[in-house]
Amino acid sequence: MRTRRVHPLTAFWAFCMVAGIVLMASFSYGMWKGHDDQQHLNQQWRYEVGTRDAIPKAVDPKLKRPVDGVDFAIRIPKLDYFAAIREGIDSGVLYSGPGHYPATRWPGDPGTVGVAAHNVYWINFPQLAKGDEIDIETRYGAYRYQVTRTEIVDPDNRTALVTDENGYHLTLTTCWPLWAGAFATQRYIIHTDQVWPVPVRPGYT
Repeated sequence: MRTRRVHPLTAFWAFCMVAGIVLMASFSYGMWKGHDDQQHLNQQWRYEVGTRDAIPKAVDPKLKRPVDGVDFAIRIPKLDYFAAIREGIDSGVLYSGPGHYPATRWPGDPGTVGVAAHNVYWINFPQLAKGDEIDIETRYGAYRYQVTRTEIVDPDNRTALVTDENGYHLTLTTCWPLWAGAFATQRYIIHTDQVWPVPVRPGYT
């Protein structure tokens, strides 16, 4: 009995199909897992902050550190976006949500607070315009910032995160263009200035 040989191109096509299905399944699972992890962190943060009746009269430096991996949280009213922010910007952190650049400041300290996220976690990110509000919630109160400008830069551009800049600032970064995902070649930067010079109590308006 003659054995039917599979044409090399057919075998290659079948291999590509299987590999594509595996990659899509892996990506979908990763997205689901990342979203689930972020929702858990958000609930954990809301419970922790919700149990605080008021801000401390003086900010304890010990509060400016990660607790269970979470530093603080971000709220963007215009985008209806809220997320707890973890410490670090490696792929393990950013896969589930935004991360705090460890070398940058903490909210309330002079200089620049830096926050990064994969573009899939920033809904309508470029819709933010000058004057739009961004709030940062910490364990010692909340700070409000307003967008001053945006820019697109190369990945090796470090000028957007100058930590010793005068004043109080928050800089958000994500990959650009947004549709490119992991293949994005540039960074989208949002610059903001702090407009609340002191923290306010949890449950602020």
